Amino acid sequence: MIRLEPPLRLAGEADARALADLVNFAGEGLPLYIWEGLAKEGQDPWEIGRSRQLQKVREDQIVVVDFGDGAVASLTGYPIGSEPEPIADDFPALFRPLQELENKALESWYVNVLACYPEYRGQGLGSRLLDVAERLAQDESLRRMSVIVASNNTGARRLYERHGYQEAATLPCVKEGWETDTEHWVLLMKSLRPANDC
Repeated sequence: MIRLEPPLRLAGEADARALADLVNFAGEGLPLYIWEGLAKEGQDPWEIGRSRQLQKVREDQIVVVDFGDGAVASLTGYPIGSEPEPIADDFPALFRPLQELENKALESWYVNVLACYPEYRGQGLGSRLLDVAERLAQDESLRRMSVIVASNNTGARRLYERHGYQEAATLPCVKEGWETDTEHWVLLMKSLRPANDC
């Protein structure tokens, strides 16, 4: 694991509420829609979201920005292996295009979530976290970065393109009741230089 200097740190269990918020911001409401579908009668869907974030916290998958009052931005990601994930006939249609795109990004470090509270945007936190993502990728000896963005999320796409990401593939969004303006999912990728070349 790379060394993180303040205000960067690994997420902890106390960050669960903020992480669920941040994931839902980044996913433009899709995470909450999924959690609502998973919630049993009387169960708070946000509870499911917080629980899912805690699983990633325990696997050291999340880095946060914290100026002293808790997480205000977060990065979640992981290495994609060398073999594509199988997509069976019963694979949920909502997730099928996302998994198909992820399967095109083998042997890359995948930026699963990059999020910031609205009031902290415009301070370079997204760029700072993307730099961390690249260091994590190089620490894993990976030579490529990948991310999937919604076609209508022009702000996120501009951020990634400024950092050298380029469109690699696109697939139609399957909505299944999710109310969104998203028409397509776009896979963006970036090649990295070996760490000793930097």
